[in-house]
Amino acid sequence: MKVVLRPLKDTPQGFYLLLGGFAVMLALGLGAVGYIEHYGHIVTGMNNQIVWGLPHVFAVFLVVAASGALNIASMSSVFGKSEFKPLAPLSALLAIALLIGGLMVLMLDLGRPDRLIIAMTYFNFKSIFAMNIFLYSGFVGFVVAYLWTMMERRMNRFTPLAGFMAFIWRMALTTGTGSIFGFLVARQAYDSALLAPLFIALSLSYGLAVFIWVLMLASKGSARPLGDVLMARLARLQVIFIAAGFYFVLVYHLTNMYFTKHHDFERFILLDGGIYTAMFWLGQVALGTALPLALLLAPGIGALRNRIAASAGLVILGGFAQMYVTIIGGQAFGLVLFPGYEVSSSFFDGVTASYSPSVPELLLGLGGVAVVGLIVMLALRVMGFLPERMDDAALEMAPAQPTPAAA
Repeated sequence: MKVVLRPLKDTPQGFYLLLGGFAVMLALGLGAVGYIEHYGHIVTGMNNQIVWGLPHVFAVFLVVAASGALNIASMSSVFGKSEFKPLAPLSALLAIALLIGGLMVLMLDLGRPDRLIIAMTYFNFKSIFAMNIFLYSGFVGFVVAYLWTMMERRMNRFTPLAGFMAFIWRMALTTGTGSIFGFLVARQAYDSALLAPLFIALSLSYGLAVFIWVLMLASKGSARPLGDVLMARLARLQVIFIAAGFYFVLVYHLTNMYFTKHHDFERFILLDGGIYTAMFWLGQVALGTALPLALLLAPGIGALRNRIAASAGLVILGGFAQMYVTIIGGQAFGLVLFPGYEVSSSFFDGVTASYSPSVPELLLGLGGVAVVGLIVMLALRVMGFLPERMDDAALEMAPAQPTPAAA
């Protein structure tokens, strides 16, 4: 049986409502950019102590999820799981869309987006930010090439090689994103090589959660039933990825507890950090880890679509909580300039910084989410990224590569 990829031709009314909603979100996000550009970052909650705010939480989450969204495509081309091959084009599309959305938020929050040209023409190779420019552009290039080999019948023989290269590059991309923080040795919250594998592990669950939501919404909107066996396999993968992410979070904090110089930071995050402690235990651990695992470990999970959708949503919420604690909580903790000595000055040295996100920051972050939604929905509308059938019988009998529909 051939698995034929078809665009969404008979789109329901809900499709246009959701498309319009994303368009409004994007317009509000661009309005927030103009407002911040006109009045300056003083209208945001960011300050000299918290220089990376809520937009960076959205941006880093989207970039990390972009790497993980390629999971399904990698499972098919790299690890030989043929049942996932018909879904590989959607996986690659979502990876590109998430990266573009995240980078858009980063670029528009710079205050001077036009200065990006300098960053792209003058490189300081001691800076992880300069290296990430190559990682981001290379990721898009490899995934586009990967999509081409899948969608063009004549190029199908190159799909395993393209998939392998995209897989290697996505590992490098997430390593670079985690290293942005791991290389900041001046802050006790970061300064750890464990942040690179931690971000890789977290990307697996974040990307799969976003993929599950997109897949379920697309199948419902196009009246293409999803097989219970397929959903059960995705749920089992999510259990493994959530557990792997929590394992690295545990190792990261246990490692910090081993070193005396990090004890104050660990106490801040785990006990005395106020909103950051609450987001860690309630958001990251309870909602983002424990509850999704409890939902997904139910027997016959493949048929329990509400549980799968709810667990994916909880993983996404927990991911935002994780990024908030990591990025903003890490900056809020006062710098230890002279270990063993008490420091006081008029520059807030050693003082816990305060931060309250502003509405423009939230709108800018949601604008990045809207970009992802618009790219995915328009691509599904005009091109064949979804198989015509997604029931268990069709996917189990799928050929080595899906056959694109004729134009």
